[in-house]
Amino acid sequence: MKLAVASPTGLCFGVRRAIGQLERALAEYGGVCALGSPIHNPQEVARLAEMGLDVAGDVGGVPDGAVAFVRAHGVPSAELECLRAKCRVVVDGTCPFVRTAQKRAESLAREGYVVVVFGDPSHPEVKGILGCMGREALVVSGAGEIDSGRRFGRVGILSQTTQNEASLAEVVSKFVFLADEIKVYNTICRATIERQESIKNLAAEVDGVVVIGGRNSANTRKLVEISESLGAPTLWVEHAGEMDWGWAGVRQTIGVAAGGSTPDWLINELTEKLKRL
Repeated sequence: MKLAVASPTGLCFGVRRAIGQLERALAEYGGVCALGSPIHNPQEVARLAEMGLDVAGDVGGVPDGAVAFVRAHGVPSAELECLRAKCRVVVDGTCPFVRTAQKRAESLAREGYVVVVFGDPSHPEVKGILGCMGREALVVSGAGEIDSGRRFGRVGILSQTTQNEASLAEVVSKFVFLADEIKVYNTICRATIERQESIKNLAAEVDGVVVIGGRNSANTRKLVEISESLGAPTLWVEHAGEMDWGWAGVRQTIGVAAGGSTPDWLINELTEKLKRL
């Protein structure tokens, strides 16, 4: 059996940066309360919990005077201000690319555009973008959700950073027939694009793909969908313990890819076991 690992793979810049900030805060203060899960990977969250991490579901769950951590997905402006008012320290791990998307949304709203956010309305990054605008926006997860009978004057479009460029193009194309003016910001992160291109290449070269990453990770799910769409037999595992070794044993070439929220230690654990097989 031959093994091929997608390149690049694993933690993207924004998540790696945020986890580094969190680890330093844990080392300095001993205990940190994150507003929401700091990374969409249960195994990594468990590792950080052993270092003193606590996770709050909302601002009210963060104790007064705590050391608070804002994850890479970002938070609405009002929540960030609330944290700064009640906590002695706020470590802001918002990804710079997410911050750019937030600022783009703010500027579009200020300029009077009807803001359209392409993404998952339930995703924390999208909620953070919406919370930085100060007004309502239209959120669509695909071109099929756009009302073809509605007319628009000026429309400003941007994307959740982990979406697919081809799908963003479909959304933009739909508005060409519905709006008098369109302004588009491609806020999809370059790391996301690179990982999606990488798994396309990988799927064409192997007879089986293993994608490792948290099942609550949007970018990992995209990799699985791309691999499956190309006809490659695909397994999605969170860690090596979930690996179907019978499935692997009949493959001559196996490709390994990981979402942008999958830490190196989980990827290495899986590849080492595959190598031994």
